Amino acid sequence: MTTQPQHPSEGTRRHRPSLLVAAATRDLLAAGVESARTDAELLAGHVLGVSRGRLALAEDFTDEQRNRYQALVDRRARREPLQHLTGRAGFRHLELAVGPGVFVPRPETELLAGWGVDLARRMTCPEPLVVDLCSGSGAIALSVAQEVPAARVVAVERSPAALAWLRRNAADRAAAGDRPIEVVVADATDPDLLAALVGQVDLLLCNPPYVPQAVAVPPEVAGHDPAEAVFGGTDGLSVIRPVIDRAATLLRPGGHLGVEHDDTHGAAVPDLLAADGRYTAITAHPDLTGRPRFATASRRTDHPPAGATGTWQTGSS
Repeated sequence: MTTQPQHPSEGTRRHRPSLLVAAATRDLLAAGVESARTDAELLAGHVLGVSRGRLALAEDFTDEQRNRYQALVDRRARREPLQHLTGRAGFRHLELAVGPGVFVPRPETELLAGWGVDLARRMTCPEPLVVDLCSGSGAIALSVAQEVPAARVVAVERSPAALAWLRRNAADRAAAGDRPIEVVVADATDPDLLAALVGQVDLLLCNPPYVPQAVAVPPEVAGHDPAEAVFGGTDGLSVIRPVIDRAATLLRPGGHLGVEHDDTHGAAVPDLLAADGRYTAITAHPDLTGRPRFATASRRTDHPPAGATGTWQTGSS
């Protein structure tokens, strides 16, 4: 890499960020990283302690910083997730701690969280009860707690490794002044899940494992995200089915459900909600690329006749 000598008597060389980022971008492109330039800049900002937007104004790299940067670039070229290298993942208005053992939250899930936040804000009850199943890092639960301070938020997670990250993020956000969330250690598919909250939940959100088992996933996912947080059985619906069933029991009449799903489930998940018979206002939502991404529904307030099913529609957000 090209260097810019400065104060040679001190035995230290300085390295221009623009030149190192350009070289790193080429390395990452050669390794098949689609977001090569962005990742190279974010890693440079991480090493220099500045935001990506202020990278052009940053001081040059020292030798030590240059070596540290190159080591991170090499790891990213081996397809280690960017978020594992920086230890942080942005999600809506949050910066969450993430690393080995927890699913890295994706931008697509921000749409489900945003739908939930908007809905919770409009609720007339003084303290909406919001449940986040398969909470992982706590991205959805902590976003609701931050953006809807009146809400009581319960986050459910079963993985010991993920729970460590969830509790860390929950403690960090509470220390920052957000309303503390409640963390419950439980399996989202447990038929007796949250028995004390039956019929009381105003809003239930869930980003479950939903990728069909045979689907090939990117190296960052296959080698680093926990398989139990990614794959949902043969058809990808092994967690979603019991979640739909249990949510209907937990929700109050008129309560709301939002569940993320694979882009191949654009009809399957709304159909499951309709077939259950306890939901209405079933709506399919696309992500920013137009692919099916999550479904929402409301708990019926009446008692439909046996064999009755709901109907569903598509939504734009």
